[in-house]
Amino acid sequence: MDLAETNSGERMQWAAITGVIATVSVFAIAQGLSYPLLSFILQRQGVSPAMIGLSAAMTPVGFIVSSPHIPALARRFGAGRTALTCAALSAIVLALIGWTQNVYLWFPLRFLIGVVTNPLYVLSETWVIALAPPARRGRVMGIYSTVISAGFAAGPLCLLAVGTEGWPPFLVGIAAFVFCGACLTLVLRRLPKFDETGHRVSVVGFMPMAWLLLSAVVVAAGFEQAVLALLPVYGTHYGLAEARMSALLSVMIAGNIAMQVPLGLLAERLTARLVRFICVSLTVLGCVLLPVLIETPLIWPCVFIWGAVSYGIYTMSIIELGERFTGSALVAGNAAFSLMWGVGGIAVPPLAGGAMDIFGADGLPITLGAICLALAVTTIMRRRMV
Repeated sequence: MDLAETNSGERMQWAAITGVIATVSVFAIAQGLSYPLLSFILQRQGVSPAMIGLSAAMTPVGFIVSSPHIPALARRFGAGRTALTCAALSAIVLALIGWTQNVYLWFPLRFLIGVVTNPLYVLSETWVIALAPPARRGRVMGIYSTVISAGFAAGPLCLLAVGTEGWPPFLVGIAAFVFCGACLTLVLRRLPKFDETGHRVSVVGFMPMAWLLLSAVVVAAGFEQAVLALLPVYGTHYGLAEARMSALLSVMIAGNIAMQVPLGLLAERLTARLVRFICVSLTVLGCVLLPVLIETPLIWPCVFIWGAVSYGIYTMSIIELGERFTGSALVAGNAAFSLMWGVGGIAVPPLAGGAMDIFGADGLPITLGAICLALAVTTIMRRRMV
């Protein structure tokens, strides 16, 4: 193979990576838009906060239920066909949600949108991991994590432009899913195939192979969801204004968005496993410092770094996943990651909320610090056993 062919192959590879990341970014915008949109609509209908929370929980339940079936779907129908079908079904289900406007009908529909969007997300992430050159996987996955976070953050901003009433916000979400399918179609021929006929790995079969990675995903998901849900509640204990707590959350999300590429570059110089341990350790330190710094100006850089390293746990985990697994094991691993993300997002916030009922506001940093410390200790013990 001559130099021209090599350069052409590299350009095609980077074009495929760009296309898949563009797909995921639009998907993230659609998801980031739908959560607050549906909550606003239910609030206007006079639905109780508890019912709104239960309704929102249907989507991650859909993630959990669908995750074990993704590897089999990719093998049977092909990863590309599965992802394109899911993009189309996501648009249809979102249109049905906009058409019904009924809290009780939204329960099964929000469950369905979790079921049909999950394969699109899992397969797109798997393609990015598989396409990323090993020497540059850290920066590629850092860019990927940044784009995902920015997309979710941009979703609510779309509501400022189109409002939350009538069909316009739903049409934005529907158009986003259609655009996802269009982006995928453009790069589909350049994407790796995972529907191999040889050794097959299921989600359940994958779990013993990388239980520590999956534990890290549970911690990262639980931390993010608990902080988003309960940090405003934590601030009221100190008499902090809602505007200040909202600003703190925004700074935390900004840290998440801004620092994934630098963390990815650091993983290329060190290792993803070592950087993940550093991220876990700094997240524990953030939990210790939160009650000390919450009423001081130092809380601003603290939550910026906290946001970066807490989500960095997940970024480092997907980098290590790509380093260790290929083919059907990589698909099963990504599906298992999605399942564990749903488990962490559902399990940790109620646990932290219950701790706040028992210990007061400090129950939040105590709970989050404890689960992160447990992950750090387990990582050390695992390292010594190897």
